[in-house]
Amino acid sequence: MIKLLPHQQSVLEQTKAFHRVAYYLDMGLGKSFVGSEKMHQLKTPFTLVICQKSKIDDWAAHFREHYDYNVYSFNKQFISEIPEHSVLVINYDLAWRRSELLKLSNYTLILDESSCIKNETRRRSKFILKLKADNAILLSGTPTGGKYEELWSQCQLLGWAISKRLYWQQFVKTKILEVGGCPIKVVTGYKNVDRLKAKLRDYGAVFMKTEEVLDLPKTMDQIVNIAITKEYRRFKKDRVIDINGKTLVGDTPLTQLLYLRQLAGMYNENKIERLTDLIQSTGDRLIVFYNFDLEYGVIRNLCEKTGKQVSVVNGKLKDLKAYEEHSDSVTLVQYQAGAMGLNLQLANKIIYFSLPLSSELWMQSKKRIHRIGQTQTCFYYYLLTKGTIEPKILETLQQRKDFTDRLFKEVDHD
Repeated sequence: MIKLLPHQQSVLEQTKAFHRVAYYLDMGLGKSFVGSEKMHQLKTPFTLVICQKSKIDDWAAHFREHYDYNVYSFNKQFISEIPEHSVLVINYDLAWRRSELLKLSNYTLILDESSCIKNETRRRSKFILKLKADNAILLSGTPTGGKYEELWSQCQLLGWAISKRLYWQQFVKTKILEVGGCPIKVVTGYKNVDRLKAKLRDYGAVFMKTEEVLDLPKTMDQIVNIAITKEYRRFKKDRVIDINGKTLVGDTPLTQLLYLRQLAGMYNENKIERLTDLIQSTGDRLIVFYNFDLEYGVIRNLCEKTGKQVSVVNGKLKDLKAYEEHSDSVTLVQYQAGAMGLNLQLANKIIYFSLPLSSELWMQSKKRIHRIGQTQTCFYYYLLTKGTIEPKILETLQQRKDFTDRLFKEVDHD
């Protein structure tokens, strides 16, 4: 059985009377341990765990190590009859394709990183809200990423049957903007936040920050300034450029933003050179976060040229062998696949080759090394190309806002 820390025992005690709970514990506080213990206490015949694809093996290993349940990982196969005393683990993108799950009853549902259902209009969210679980356990370190309008679907799973319209009226400030001649409702802020959190606590939610219970090592941010390129300036002016045999055309705000980010990143030889210097300057484990598949190819190539052992976590591959076995390895992590859930505290240095547009992914990524078990100061190196959109992205993320919110404005404000 799991030996819980005092703050984890306190969380379980606070929610003892609830069968639908949300553990909004900061990254690194062990919410998976709290969630699985709560599940064990509820004692339903079986449990359905829905998580990100990269976390399926981790959850399966967790239950096999600490409990005596039968554990089934659903990838392509589905078992027609579920034995009692079982745990079923499936990823979000596969779950909604399994209509068989809608027929299940008398079980406990665990949603790991429950913020994955924040958009209630997506098929995965609609499907999960239809499930007939007797109990629900929601786990997230960043349930909203600072956006309280995205909590509504989780409220439904907790049993708070407030309508979406009333929820927005009570807690969300909005205004109407004309964009391209079309009226669009834009969130401008929030109201009655303390009442919202109090109401959530009434429905079994617990909010806990790391600094409330743990004295983790210090963190230090290091800005590494990179020189801008003439190609970036030319594209910003003309919205089109030929580079490395490709033609980049910024004919919409989205494509313009995409190519500005890439021209400041993987197409910037100055940044590639600086990253190479950083990797060669230390014999410590390094974590490098990136966004695009093309970036991965560039970074992987330079790591191999430096002779470093490389681990990878992205949408196609999860291989942490080099990270686990070599103290001077480099681990390349794509935000969407590895910003949430990974335990990488053997390292204490993260290099941000490029930044995400999501504040939630950025905040989650920082906690991959700054968590229970870390004993060293954590260093975060931001490779920012001066005079480009990159410093503006970091500034926005530090305000706990998504940079995509700026698409309602001109992109060339940088």
